[in-house]
Amino acid sequence: MKSTFSRITLGCTLAFALPVAHSEEVASVNTNFHVTGSDRVVVEAYDDPLVQGVTCYVSRARTGGIKGTLGVAEDPTEASIACRQVGAIKITGPLKQQSDVFSVSMSLIFKTLHVVRVVDAKRNTLVYMTYSDRVASGSAKNSVSAVPMPAGTAIPLK
Repeated sequence: MKSTFSRITLGCTLAFALPVAHSEEVASVNTNFHVTGSDRVVVEAYDDPLVQGVTCYVSRARTGGIKGTLGVAEDPTEASIACRQVGAIKITGPLKQQSDVFSVSMSLIFKTLHVVRVVDAKRNTLVYMTYSDRVASGSAKNSVSAVPMPAGTAIPLK
C-alpha cells in the first residue's frame, strides 16, 4: 500500500514539475463515430522553447465519447513525431544532453505523453523522441525524429 501511495504522490509531483506543453492543433480526422463525440487522430505542433526555428509535429489518438468530452478518458499510447527546421535556428542557451521539452496529459491524472530532446554532439544534431508513461507502468511504444543543425551552428551543451 505504501509503495502505491508513493508512486501516486511521485506521479502527481512530476506532473506539476514538467514543462507546460504549448501546442497548436494543426488538423484532426475522425476515426470512430460516437453521438457524444468521435474518437480522432490529431496533429499538434510544438515549438521547441529553447531552439527557435524547430517545430515538432506529434500525431496521436484522442478518445471521444462522453469520457472524452468530460476530459476523463484515457487516450491510447500510440504517437508519432516529426520535427523540422521551420525557420532560422537560434539556440537560446546551453542545452542539457537530454531533457523533457514537452509533455501533455493523456488521462485525467496518471498518463503523460513526453517529447524528449537529445543532443547528438558528434553529428551536431538534435534528436526528438516521443513516448508515454504512467505512474505504475509505461509503454515501450515510441517514435523518433532528428533535426541536423545547419553548417556553422554549434549546439552549446550544459
